[in-house]
Amino acid sequence: MTDQSHSEAEANPIELELQLDVQIAVEKEHDLPTEEQLTQWATAALVTRTVSYNKSEEPELTIRIVDEAESQELNNDYRGKDKPTNVLSFPFEAPPHVPIPLLGDLIVCKQVVEREAIEQGKTLTAHWAHMIIHGCLHLLGYDHIEDEEAEEMEGIERVVMAELGFEDPYKDDEVST
Repeated sequence: MTDQSHSEAEANPIELELQLDVQIAVEKEHDLPTEEQLTQWATAALVTRTVSYNKSEEPELTIRIVDEAESQELNNDYRGKDKPTNVLSFPFEAPPHVPIPLLGDLIVCKQVVEREAIEQGKTLTAHWAHMIIHGCLHLLGYDHIEDEEAEEMEGIERVVMAELGFEDPYKDDEVST
């Protein structure tokens, strides 16, 4: 990006008014991100690079924070995997003629996110941010099943995390040569 285009981008930032519904379905609510943090992280994912998202809309997103039992049940029901997982994404697909700006739902398992942060040597806040960004990208149609798709999605995650002041979430995944 040239200095001129970088300056223009800073002068005309994308305005986005995310409508966020946060549902807490865990008994112990300590160490959870604030609604402001969740909004910041989701918004950052939506305004960076997207395929089909219309940035002029006021998107609606639900983030439900669950325990391992609910995560495992949903993961088994929808993905055939009988274990809890960090984040599940359920995109909302409105009929073409229905202009509803509903992105969908993210289901995030508190215990899995906490455990992964410790195992991966990341701060809890950084890992929460990464999981919200990762989930939002899934809602926008990104995936990581194929290597090429994974590279694109992880590249976007790296950019968004850096813009938010976090370290590269995949830095420890790099192979030393």
